[in-house]
Amino acid sequence: MAVLTLGRVAVLAVIGAVGAGAGFHYTGRQVPWPLDRIPYGKLIPPYAEATQRPAQQGRQAAPQRPPVTIVTAKVERKPMPVRLDAIGTVQAISTVTVRSRVDTQITEVGFKDGGYVKKGDVLFRLDSRLVESLLRQAEANVARDKASLSSAESELRRAEELAKREFATDQRLDTARTQVATLKASIRGGEAFVDSLKVQLTYYTITAPVSGRIGVAGLKEGNIAKTGDNSTTLVTINQIDPIYVSFSLPQRHLPDIRAAMTSGTAVVLATQHGAPKGVEGKIAVIDNMVDATTGTIQMRAIFDNPEETLWPGALCQVRVTLRVDPEALTVPREAVQNGQNGTFVFVIEDGTARARPVTVDRTIDDRVVLSSGLKGDETVVIDGQLLLTDGARTVERNRGGQKPPGNLTSQRGSAG
Repeated sequence: MAVLTLGRVAVLAVIGAVGAGAGFHYTGRQVPWPLDRIPYGKLIPPYAEATQRPAQQGRQAAPQRPPVTIVTAKVERKPMPVRLDAIGTVQAISTVTVRSRVDTQITEVGFKDGGYVKKGDVLFRLDSRLVESLLRQAEANVARDKASLSSAESELRRAEELAKREFATDQRLDTARTQVATLKASIRGGEAFVDSLKVQLTYYTITAPVSGRIGVAGLKEGNIAKTGDNSTTLVTINQIDPIYVSFSLPQRHLPDIRAAMTSGTAVVLATQHGAPKGVEGKIAVIDNMVDATTGTIQMRAIFDNPEETLWPGALCQVRVTLRVDPEALTVPREAVQNGQNGTFVFVIEDGTARARPVTVDRTIDDRVVLSSGLKGDETVVIDGQLLLTDGARTVERNRGGQKPPGNLTSQRGSAG
């Protein structure tokens, strides 16, 4: 164990006294005599000076943030359409299901499956021999009754002449008159039966009730056609020129749609999926009730379809243009950013980026139509927003044909 000698105690006392003086100096208190003779200030700065100096040195040493490389575009006022997009289904104007009205055998099919038929074209011929024979018999009966009527009328005239001379009894005259009336009624009944058979005879030649695209025959030549709702369908015809496209739109657009229909500015463009071009038409029907489940309303647009661009049952993209705003305020779609406070754009003022809140009305292709937030003469940032903050310095990429410095980057994104 070390033994404390007088010399060691003296050394420790001196070290303690010097350390106490250093503590007084560092904390800013007065150093007592005789320790105030020691030049502490050259070795240890006071606490306040020691804490302020690194902060000042840090501020002086912090490099200034370089400008952000950006790409800009001008705000434009230009004509922009007010349009709505939806998915629609092509529907035939008229779909006719052809069935037989008599039970008989098919003797002829007069069309090609999938072909185009015109109204009145013969589709099927049925075996009509029985009804034709009944028709001839009925016509013969009418002819017989007419001959009998001619004889009865002659007999009536003779009876009337004899009655005037009082050579014929009243009974004979009444009998002659009754015979004539009976034959006339029989003739009328026979003629009605002939007309009925003629109508029935038309059932044996089935013609196209509408013009359109015909389907595949359900029964071919030689089969027995049956009547009734449960009978086999002979064929189906779809009238496809003109043609409908059915689609739904949100109910909030209904007032604008009706106003456009009244003014005649509403135009509908339907493009079938896979088709190289669309077909223009107009709104023909608006349903009389809003679907409470979906909040949409059903509509039908009508199109001339001579080239059969639209096909029944196909899906298509529907674009309804209600009107064109001549002075719409527009910016590129890339300029609009989303932040915590809503949509905004960065506007460049004297090389400095300023965040401006904007209200988006609609998006048309690659342009966004704004309803408020800009005047129309500003320059907005379309690339480099991720590195921007409000008040940041900027430099535009390739301005004046010069490339930006190599240490500057350009990124797209959004900032709140």
